[in-house]
Amino acid sequence: MELTTTIHPSIIQQWVINNFDAEKVHHELRALGLEGEAIDLHLGEFKKQVHARRLNTGFMLSGLGAFIGFISCVLTITNPAPELYYWILYGLTSIAVCIICWGLYYILE
Repeated sequence: MELTTTIHPSIIQQWVINNFDAEKVHHELRALGLEGEAIDLHLGEFKKQVHARRLNTGFMLSGLGAFIGFISCVLTITNPAPELYYWILYGLTSIAVCIICWGLYYILE
């Protein structure tokens, strides 16, 4: 006879929100009385949730950086305030590139 285990999504979401690491989740599952394959299933689902959250954050940051870069490009081309030209050209573009790289770090890690 085989034991069937159900993965509790509410508990996993709580671990993700509280920024638990895999080791702490493992100890938490041991404290709940789970063993072996049930722990592996829960840890796998936990890692999927953490990865999905990081991907979402990465795409949001990359999108924000791309938007800021686009605004910088439009403002540089139209030159609405000549005294701010170099600030927009170098400053805003540099900020956009840094935010995009930060987002790519989250996506590719």
